[in-house]
Amino acid sequence: MLAKVKSVAVFGIDAYLLDVEVYIASGDMPYIAIVGLPDTAVKESRDRVKAAINNSGYRFPYNPMTINLAPADRKKEGPVFELPIAVGILIATGQIEIPDIQTYAIAGELSLDGRLRPVKGCLSMAIKCRELGIKKFLLPSENAPEAAVVDGIDIIPVETLADTVGILTKSLPSIPYKIELEEVFRESSGYDVDFADVKGQEHVKRALTVAVAGNHNVIMVGPPGAGKTMLAQRIPTIMPSLTLEEALDTTKIYSVLGLLGPGQSLVATRPFRAPHHTISTAGLIGGGSFPRPGEISISHNGVLFLDELPEFDRKTLEVLRQPLETGNVTISRALNSVTYPAHFMLVCAMNPCPCGYYSDKRRECHCTPHQIQKYMSKVSGPLLDRMDIQLEVPAVQYSELIADNEAQSSLDIRKKVTVACMMQRERFREQSIKANAQMSSRQVKKYCAMDKSSEALLHQAMMELCFSARGHSKILKVARTIADLGESELIKVEHISEAIQYRGLDRGLWK
Repeated sequence: MLAKVKSVAVFGIDAYLLDVEVYIASGDMPYIAIVGLPDTAVKESRDRVKAAINNSGYRFPYNPMTINLAPADRKKEGPVFELPIAVGILIATGQIEIPDIQTYAIAGELSLDGRLRPVKGCLSMAIKCRELGIKKFLLPSENAPEAAVVDGIDIIPVETLADTVGILTKSLPSIPYKIELEEVFRESSGYDVDFADVKGQEHVKRALTVAVAGNHNVIMVGPPGAGKTMLAQRIPTIMPSLTLEEALDTTKIYSVLGLLGPGQSLVATRPFRAPHHTISTAGLIGGGSFPRPGEISISHNGVLFLDELPEFDRKTLEVLRQPLETGNVTISRALNSVTYPAHFMLVCAMNPCPCGYYSDKRRECHCTPHQIQKYMSKVSGPLLDRMDIQLEVPAVQYSELIADNEAQSSLDIRKKVTVACMMQRERFREQSIKANAQMSSRQVKKYCAMDKSSEALLHQAMMELCFSARGHSKILKVARTIADLGESELIKVEHISEAIQYRGLDRGLWK
């Protein structure tokens, strides 16, 4: 007898619908064949399904059995198909009858006693089911909160195989899982840190405000203990709040990787990722036989922070250049190619020399000029060139640490940043970009209009400080953002002057 059950699987961060076909033939030679390009985990499903069916009070057939996962030209991975396979076997053996089985999509991993374990990527699965008009999606109860953020589909949580059969045969009530999306979004959108916690470093805070407002990449150079990491951790708190669309895009990546916490429905705050400098290339950009998102994709719509930048493998850093330009990363393998989103703000930090105290006026540096130059050269010129803002972060003075001055809060800064971002969205509303940092040379010429005094100052800076053509473009983009923060359509002298101050490496301050 033949049975067909609809299921959903994930490829990249998007899902696709598939049919689980179960055919049980007559004969005395029991075997189970799973076809349709299954991986090892899928092949192992036969043993878990067998134990789960027997331990749930049903009978596992000892006949020749073929299980086909269609379409057969796409490789299948993971235990997500075990629940639909078990349901298909029960239908094919006549133990249950479900006339409307094609109105359901089913996914879940089975334990040996018939209970269900959570699977990865349920948010993407629910979105695909809604797109294809499937109204009911059965899945493990632990996955229900993330899938329930999708409107227009009934998310039905189940605890065991027996519960699944009861719901499908109508002997148990089918109760969809519901959440109040706006309430969840509001409750999950808070941060535990604030810019008001940072003592001193007012000019650095200002520079980071400019960076966030225009989505500019930043590198901070300073001695140990100056507060580089502390400042970087607070950057997401001054970024504009995530929209629902951005939150769903980010949550899909976390869902596919199994990074959502228990009961978590949405990633409602900007991601902040700080991988260790020993990370591999695959760990940073993604990879594997079944390509998985890397840190740059997990940082999508948020911040990727690379501390101790020269300690990273140079080849690993070089792969960042293409995602920084395009906002996505493509991982190609022999059988398939996957593109992941990677629109993030890159924030880097490093010491000015091997000992770290070259720029510290209170401690003596023992590094030779050759050692300093060698240390700085560990980071390639093309990568440094992509850093719109280059900051010196000096050591904090004791008087600043004990001062009772009330620092500006993240909320106050975010309000200013949001206004500047709205100006940019309005400016680029008919174009494919959203922020000043993404402007092409033609757009820079169109939108970075200066008065004569500003042009004269920039010309003088180009001549005396020997900025490159790319440096010239970066200065104009940053000046455009500074003008937006001041709600000025024209770039003025003070805007150009401040932007020039943010090119510390180009000005040779650490050479």
